[in-house]
Amino acid sequence: MKVRAVLFDNDGTLIDSTPAILRCWARWGEEHALRPDSFDPVAVFGRPVAEVISEVLPADRVAAAVRRYDDLEAEDTACVLLPGTAEMLLALPRHRWAVVTSASRRTAEARLRRVGIDAPVLVTADDITRGKPDPEPFLVAAARLGIAPADCLVIEDAPAGLRSARAAGMRSIAVTTTHAAAELQADVVVSGLQALLVRQEPDGLTVTVRPPSPQPAPGDALKAAAESV
Repeated sequence: MKVRAVLFDNDGTLIDSTPAILRCWARWGEEHALRPDSFDPVAVFGRPVAEVISEVLPADRVAAAVRRYDDLEAEDTACVLLPGTAEMLLALPRHRWAVVTSASRRTAEARLRRVGIDAPVLVTADDITRGKPDPEPFLVAAARLGIAPADCLVIEDAPAGLRSARAAGMRSIAVTTTHAAAELQADVVVSGLQALLVRQEPDGLTVTVRPPSPQPAPGDALKAAAESV
């Protein structure tokens, strides 16, 4: 796949913050006297917090509830790099990639700082008026990089983010870190960033799926063990 820039979602794509996110939603729900079945935290991955909260609380309580959730996430920034993240970011020129997240800037910067990612362009919920699945977040990132949307590749783990990429006119690769492949409508679906290869070209970037590792034929392991004796 030939592109000129790569736009990454953060949570579930570059980093694993799922346990922290689930803890925050659980605590937030308890504080707001919501039943555990009021909403599915996994189903809302990739959507702006304010949008999710507006669906379960009256309008006059949303702003305060969003601030409280943001405080909870700022307190619980536990996360780790997902396999392949470091290698892929090192393979990209700094002016050719961005992080596009539905988290607040405070939360996004705290998580990225924790895992040592210094994003050249960071688009958060604070930078847009309409979040994923609207195309605005990815269009803002493309504009800040100075790259046409059609020349951008989005890598995402959530259905909302993939719909946002399609609406922006961008190609997409889905990673199955938080959702099953059947739920992810993308040009390519892989297990994670470790399955991808990036090569710099004079006219841009080439992103391909890493060829599968050769599997030993039946009996090869036993034969090798016998020969080593």
